[in-house]
Amino acid sequence: MAVTEESNRVLAQQLGDCLKARGVKLATAESCSGGWIAKTITDLPGSSAWFEGGIVCYSNESKHDLLGVSAATINEFGAVSGETVLEMTDGAFERTAAGVVVSVSGVAGPDGGSDDKPVGTVWLSWGKRDKSSYANEFHFEGDREAVRLQAVEAALNAVMDIMHCM
Repeated sequence: MAVTEESNRVLAQQLGDCLKARGVKLATAESCSGGWIAKTITDLPGSSAWFEGGIVCYSNESKHDLLGVSAATINEFGAVSGETVLEMTDGAFERTAAGVVVSVSGVAGPDGGSDDKPVGTVWLSWGKRDKSSYANEFHFEGDREAVRLQAVEAALNAVMDIMHCM
């Protein structure tokens, strides 16, 4: 089944119900999704009860300036890497009061891909405050919108998983 804005909204509502029941707030750090995770969440009435906020850091400079991602990390591993999204997650924890964070950076296309990181390559990181954070690479199919929709879905599912909401 294709991922849609509506299917992501339903997933976000399920996540919100879970986080609200646990008294935990979520923050996002988004690059290729351009704030779409935060938009999906804030489309829901009452999301302020469980959503702390989001940081959109599209350029490498903003990843550094807004989230403290090391320039050395970006230079060595690239903006689309596990190392970068883990530092984005750490930065979001340092800059918010959220209990759980999800971060995303990827190549949504149609340009920007390489042999090592083709269009559709997306890295996600997620974690709970004062616990381990995780990173995983995904390879999504489709056009720019499809890749971004799938990234939002994967991000919401990652938080659902770490919070044991499923």
